[in-house]
Amino acid sequence: MRWRLLRRRLSISAPRMAVRSHLPWPLRWAVVALMLGFSGALALWAFDFGRSIAGLDRDARDMKEQVTQLRQQLGDARKDRDAAQSVANAADSLLKTERVTQQRLADQVKALEAENLALKDDLGFFERLLPATADGLALRGLAVDALGNGQWHYQLLLMQQGGRKQGDFAGKVELVPSGLRDGRPWTADAAQAVTMPLSFRQYRRLEGQFQLPAGVVVKQVQVRVLDASGAIRASQSVSL
Repeated sequence: MRWRLLRRRLSISAPRMAVRSHLPWPLRWAVVALMLGFSGALALWAFDFGRSIAGLDRDARDMKEQVTQLRQQLGDARKDRDAAQSVANAADSLLKTERVTQQRLADQVKALEAENLALKDDLGFFERLLPATADGLALRGLAVDALGNGQWHYQLLLMQQGGRKQGDFAGKVELVPSGLRDGRPWTADAAQAVTMPLSFRQYRRLEGQFQLPAGVVVKQVQVRVLDASGAIRASQSVSL
């Protein structure tokens, strides 16, 4: 049996044998990588060469220069915008300050006009109330107005005539309203009359309000000025 196998191997009918060189797999991968790298470099060179032939490099440089110029222009535009925004903010702040100042001035003008009108009213009031006699206590400008709901407003001016030789006056003033109540004659009693202490040297302006009972129709208001002894020094009546 062994002899048959040995003879078969040594004869023409023996199986063919191939001799191949064996390379380690790291070396195989290195060779493959080298070939791929060479192929990539060749392809890149071909791409660059074709692009240079087609003029794409010049276009790319032009585009880069344009992009650089556009970026510079954009930066300049942003600087201009920031400067304009700063100026606009400053102008807006100045405008707001000017508006506030104008509003304050307008309020001051209104206040001065109101004060001027009040002074004119006082001046006219005092001019109308100049004393008619040269000596004694004068009562001028008695005015009584209805406010509604039984309330009344009054104002009057008391003046001592005779210049600086007059001393201080001390006493009281009484307002005594009279009229009709429930169709019958009515005069305010001591509890209903308006009584105020009084002390002044040259002049004294009195102004205030008083309340009357319901159902009273006022026809007249009398003002009496009494000195410390109770004597009537001046009196005046106003009809309503």
